[in-house]
Amino acid sequence: MKPRHKRFLLIGVALILLGGAAALVLNAFQDNIVFFHTPSEVAEGKVPQGRTFRVGGMVQAGSLSREADGMTVRFVITDTAKTVPVVYKGALPDLFKEAKGAVAQGTLGADGVFTATEVLAKHDENYMPPEAKDAIDKAHKTARTVSQ
Repeated sequence: MKPRHKRFLLIGVALILLGGAAALVLNAFQDNIVFFHTPSEVAEGKVPQGRTFRVGGMVQAGSLSREADGMTVRFVITDTAKTVPVVYKGALPDLFKEAKGAVAQGTLGADGVFTATEVLAKHDENYMPPEAKDAIDKAHKTARTVSQ
């Protein structure tokens, strides 16, 4: 084999290995990407089925309840237009309260209940996750245009 052909073969093998490595990295990223959705998007069915995602908004006042085991918590997240019932088993963040911003990560069940594996809450008096604030603002605008 001529040196020129060997060089082409070496470059070809290197490109194939580089492409394979890139495909593995991109596949790993795809499996770990978690998208944010609003309660309105969940109600419209615009969420991935059987995949983990985040839903955020305000914890609806009066919706927080604890089950007898002391670890299971049920609450409702709203963007003021639609609501999503959430069930979470674990310790809630100290700043988690009704009528405050929260983001839950988990999966949506066939029954429409969101089973959270993680719950995030605001960290000070002025903070709300940007996605949740945008969702609430969008829901308010939609509600105003519908009512007019």
